[in-house]
Amino acid sequence: MGPLSLSVMLQDSAISSPDACTKRKQNMLLRNSFASVTIGEEKPFDFLRTLFEGVIAGGTAGVVVETALYPIDTIKTRLQAARGGEKLLLKGLYSGLAGNLVGVLPASALFVGVYEPMKQKLLRIFPENLSAFAHLTAGAIGGIAASLVRVPTEVVKQRMQTGQFASASGAVRFIAAKEGFKGFYAGYRSFLLRDLPFDAIQFCIYEQIRLGYMLAARRNLNDPENAVIGAFAGALTGAITTPLDVIKTRLMVQGSANQYKGIVDCVQTIMKEEGPRAFLKGIGPRVLWIGIGGSIFFGVLESSKRFLVERRPTLAQHSKSERNKD
Repeated sequence: MGPLSLSVMLQDSAISSPDACTKRKQNMLLRNSFASVTIGEEKPFDFLRTLFEGVIAGGTAGVVVETALYPIDTIKTRLQAARGGEKLLLKGLYSGLAGNLVGVLPASALFVGVYEPMKQKLLRIFPENLSAFAHLTAGAIGGIAASLVRVPTEVVKQRMQTGQFASASGAVRFIAAKEGFKGFYAGYRSFLLRDLPFDAIQFCIYEQIRLGYMLAARRNLNDPENAVIGAFAGALTGAITTPLDVIKTRLMVQGSANQYKGIVDCVQTIMKEEGPRAFLKGIGPRVLWIGIGGSIFFGVLESSKRFLVERRPTLAQHSKSERNKD
């Protein structure tokens, strides 16, 4: 039997009755390679192709979002780094963008490249009622892999955003000379403390809402709908993880001054000197940035994945053979 489109499968009248056929159809939906475009008989899991398509789609989405929303991110970073009554500087809002894209592209590609095949593998292992756990786990694993590239990029970017350096190359040379290799991973633990739950929660919320919406609507979702779900998931997750983001920012921008001895000392110092409200610094720009970013990222991501899936050689060969039969 040839692959059926999701809209055809979901329009089957049997979907409203809780029989074995319906459960099989829902299971096929959860296990679809990208939960979009087409679904047919379950095929062997193609790890390398899923990895390749995830890398391309993730890299594309990451670069588009970073370029579009970099000024908001800069404002957020400066708000969080400001101590006491320091004034917010609104010049050079694109400072560090070029150097940051050098890291964003491989980091985003690596994250989605790891997340997609890991998600598919876990969805095949866990029962349907644990699909959220599969999304959470895949998001955390993808975040760990991407952090190897993300953290050095984030350190350089935030040092430039706060005016410490005029160029990425200058920042890299200074950090390497004065702080060594460890300087590029300043705040690494706090980064993981923020990004692992962020990645896991954001992708889990997005995937679960999207799957539920697809089953309720009985069709594939269009790009605007994916974007709205992505915006909601991003904004909600961004608000929840703002305190962790403040801690990460303070540790990353302190440089060789070593104002904080670690995560615990950073939390205690901020509480003592600035009070608990300091942990919500930059929440407005962060929620705005990540909400809009989630909209753009997931919209571009789903479009890119659909574009790649539609051009799979196997699908093209199958369509050709079907036409020949007709």
